Amino acid sequence: MAEDLKITAVTKKEKYKELLPQITALISDESDLVANMANVCAALKQTFDFFWVGFYLVKEDELVLGPFQGPVACTRIQKGKGVCGTSWQKKETLIVADVEQFPGHIACSALSKSEIVVPLFNAVGNVVGVVDVDSDELNFFDVSDEDYLKQIIALLKF
Repeated sequence: MAEDLKITAVTKKEKYKELLPQITALISDESDLVANMANVCAALKQTFDFFWVGFYLVKEDELVLGPFQGPVACTRIQKGKGVCGTSWQKKETLIVADVEQFPGHIACSALSKSEIVVPLFNAVGNVVGVVDVDSDELNFFDVSDEDYLKQIIALLKF
């Protein structure tokens, strides 16, 4: 059984720095991808109290909801639709300071105010999903979130 996370840092960057080795230890002995995605979501939610954090995985021609923490979510997202579908289509991270200003934003919850979506790549460079993190505060995410989220998802084997 895993121990509770031990995060003592105050700043966002310091929290990520403390969290990264703990996630590494948490998932290093587990080969099941779904279990590891679930624990990554829980660790991020517990550490940062994000409004919503989760994975969407590419299945055929759409993103399908995977492990997440937070309120109920949209189950399927088309390529190019909303922040997640656009991140998938463009194969790049999107940081949205105000989701209301994003063309075609899919409002799974009116409480979500800002968002970061990082695409997940397999070994041959294809997008196999995205990690989606929402905040109930405007302009919450920045490049430090992108950098650390990329380091965290690199620990997962897609």
